[in-house]
Amino acid sequence: MTATVAIGEFARLSHLSVKTLRYYHDIGLLAPAEIDPRSGYRRYRTDQVEQALLIRRLRLLDMPLPEIEDVLTAPGIAARDAALRAHLERMEEQLQRTRTVVASLRALLTPASPLDIEYRALPSTRVLAVREVVAKPDIDRWCAAAYPRIYAAIARSGSAPAGPAGATYPLDYFADDAAEVLAYVPVPRGEAIPAAAGLELVELPAHRAAIALHRGSFDEIDRTYGALGTHVAEHDRALSEPVREIYLAGPGDTADPADYRTEICWPVL
Repeated sequence: MTATVAIGEFARLSHLSVKTLRYYHDIGLLAPAEIDPRSGYRRYRTDQVEQALLIRRLRLLDMPLPEIEDVLTAPGIAARDAALRAHLERMEEQLQRTRTVVASLRALLTPASPLDIEYRALPSTRVLAVREVVAKPDIDRWCAAAYPRIYAAIARSGSAPAGPAGATYPLDYFADDAAEVLAYVPVPRGEAIPAAAGLELVELPAHRAAIALHRGSFDEIDRTYGALGTHVAEHDRALSEPVREIYLAGPGDTADPADYRTEICWPVL
C-alpha cells in the first residue's frame, strides 16, 4: 500500500536533503504528491522513492539535470535505457581521457629523450585530398571519416596509394583552434583518378623541412611539436607554409597507439 510522508521523512528515505528536494520541485524534476494549501508543507508518496533514488544516482554520475529529466520522462523503458547507455558511454570516454592525461602528466615529470631532427627536401607531391575547416576538438573524428573516403576513391579508380597518408595544418589551426585542414593520400602521376564528391586532386608544393619522428599516440604529439618548433626557432628560419604530418603508421595500420609513427615536417628556408 502506498503512503504519503512529509518532506523530512522522504529525505531520510531517499538520501536527498530537504534543500535538494525543494530545488528539484522548483525546477519540475521531482514534484511532491501533495502540498498543503495553508502551510505549504510538501508530502511525497512512498512509490516516489525509486524515482528519487534514480535521480540521486544519476547526479552522482554527473548527469546534467536536463538529461535526467529526459530519462524520467522517456516514453518507455527502451528510450530510458538508451539515454542511460549514452551517458555511461560518455563517462567511459571521459574516464579514458582522464587516464590518458594523467599518464601524459607523469611523462612530463620524466626528462624527454633528445629529439632526432633531420632536414629533408620534400618533393612536389600529387595527392587526392579532402579539404575542410576543422576545429581542434573535432580533428580525430574528422580524420577518421576523411581517410576511408580517400582510400575508397583510389581503390575505385583501380590505382594504389603512392605513399603514406598525411595532413597539412596551417598556422591558423594552432592560433585560432580551427582552420582549413587538408587530409591527403599520395597518388601516382600520370594515372587518372576520377573526381568524387568532396575530393580533389592537389599538388603539394616542394619545400625544405626540419623533420622529427613522433612515436606514440597523438595525445603526446604536442611534446614533439614543442621540441621541434623550439629547435627551428633557435637554429632556422621557419616559413609560413602549413606544417605537414606524414602518418608512417597510424590507426589504420596498428591497433596500439604506442606503435603510431608520425613525421612532423616543419617548413624552413
